[in-house]
Amino acid sequence: MKYQEQLTPWVVYQITSDLQRQVVIRFRRRNDADSYLKVLTQTRPNAQFIVAFDAPPVAAQTATGEAALV
Repeated sequence: MKYQEQLTPWVVYQITSDLQRQVVIRFRRRNDADSYLKVLTQTRPNAQFIVAFDAPPVAAQTATGEAALV
């Protein structure tokens, strides 16, 4: 995950017809993402959007003590 993406973890996704997620915009705060989602649903009522928290991958230690991404 890029540094800029870590600064803006709240993501507004558009759900496409084949059930894929496409990033629309990223925000630092949840309330900003929710407000933008409200505007999107008013201007594009036939499209589906969701707000999600995009957390960076967490490193965990394996049994041998090595770091691994979870």
